[in-house]
Amino acid sequence: MRINLPVGKKIYFASDFHLGVPDQTSSLTREKKIVAWLNQIAPQAQAIFLLGDIFDFWFEYKEAIPKGFIRFQGKLAELTDQGIPVYFFTGNHDMWLFDYFNTELGIEIFKEPIVLEVNDKKILVGHGDGLGDGDWSYKWLKYFFHSKICQWLFARIHPNLGIAIAKFWSRKSRISSSKREEKFNGEEKEFLLAYCKRLEEKTHHDYYIFGHRHLPLDLKVGSDSRYFNLGEWVHFSPYLELSTENAELKMF
Repeated sequence: MRINLPVGKKIYFASDFHLGVPDQTSSLTREKKIVAWLNQIAPQAQAIFLLGDIFDFWFEYKEAIPKGFIRFQGKLAELTDQGIPVYFFTGNHDMWLFDYFNTELGIEIFKEPIVLEVNDKKILVGHGDGLGDGDWSYKWLKYFFHSKICQWLFARIHPNLGIAIAKFWSRKSRISSSKREEKFNGEEKEFLLAYCKRLEEKTHHDYYIFGHRHLPLDLKVGSDSRYFNLGEWVHFSPYLELSTENAELKMF
């Protein structure tokens, strides 16, 4: 994908809103904050990229979607109606997002990382789950959840029961804790950074932009390449702002 970025315009990246947890009240507060952020960036936005786990759970039944998040969805519709393109990468929590956002909101959906070319910059963009070596149990689970048979089976469950099961599971996830559990333990233990460095040895990218890790990070991959992780919005409010001059992690 190629985007021409004019001077004065910017591209924005955010990830891991995890709307829906740990409870309805705090999720609604976070949703309103996200809408305020989208209002703030809209005048300068050339494009907006949402890099997965936007919802802590999402499944599109043929005639039903999870209840809630209407302020967020309405704001996305308003942005795309204004001609601001929004791109959505599915994460490990919202991988069962199919065509609703595309048909109803005009948002393009990506299931895997893509190469984004912005002016003279080459950028690898994705959610970040399942990349690199190891974690084979999760990779197998991801493969199964992406399978048509798994999706068909879940769709046979009545939405009241299916969504209730998913919400119970979500409350057990690491992001649902009131404590900030993610810590930076050194570059050598950052699996996404290691993945970027191996890839950089084969193909140069100016920036690598991912979510999933839940820590805002700006680390060097090589002498002229950087890895950004976008963190999460349950304990932080981070986003990446890409201009014609620079890429910068900011807090809302």
